[in-house]
Amino acid sequence: MTEIKGAVALVTGGSRGIGKALVAQLQARGAGKVYATARDPRTVTQPGAVPLKLEVTDPASVAAVAEQAGDVTILINNAGGSVGVPMLDSSIEDIRREFETNFYGPLLVSRAFAPIIERNGGGHVLNAHSVLSWLGNGGSYSASKAALWSQTNSLRLELHARGIAVTGLHMGYVDTDMTVGVEAPKVSATEVARLAVDGIQNGAHEVLADDISRQVKRGLAEDLSALYPQLAG
Repeated sequence: MTEIKGAVALVTGGSRGIGKALVAQLQARGAGKVYATARDPRTVTQPGAVPLKLEVTDPASVAAVAEQAGDVTILINNAGGSVGVPMLDSSIEDIRREFETNFYGPLLVSRAFAPIIERNGGGHVLNAHSVLSWLGNGGSYSASKAALWSQTNSLRLELHARGIAVTGLHMGYVDTDMTVGVEAPKVSATEVARLAVDGIQNGAHEVLADDISRQVKRGLAEDLSALYPQLAG
């Protein structure tokens, strides 16, 4: 279990959508300080948040943020990108860029902050996945999020002995400006943030933030045709 009250948290991609909701939720639970990162820190508008400039794919930028935020005890890797191109006929550069953002970015940030969190007495890392971590429907995006899910599972084992718990957050469509044109059931960013911070506070290994994530997780134990009907018969 990780106490939120008085903790110092850092949320990557904290200027909008789920990231902004996470910042607000941490503040509402009594966090002592919440850093919110963005490529342009001027876009961080949550009152009371400490804005920091960060490009998660740039090691120098990550190192600079770690230098500025040496009091962190909770890290939330929320920043990500979605190109979602087909695996066979898209440029390798597009696919590689997605992995740089969604896999290597969180890894760079976690590697930078793990010794900081350990030095500060232990704490928590939460990685924001997607239901597409478990579904191949999203092409390169699915592949990059599946890789992040595996990374989270490995980090959980590596960081356990260092007093750092790790939570993986899964969700489907979230009602943000990025999904305005999507006609499908959506969960609110506020609800995702509430469940995510509950997970941190309760020491959950995984948080399934909506019905579709829970349904797909159950489907992993079934025949592949349960998740991909086009494979049936």
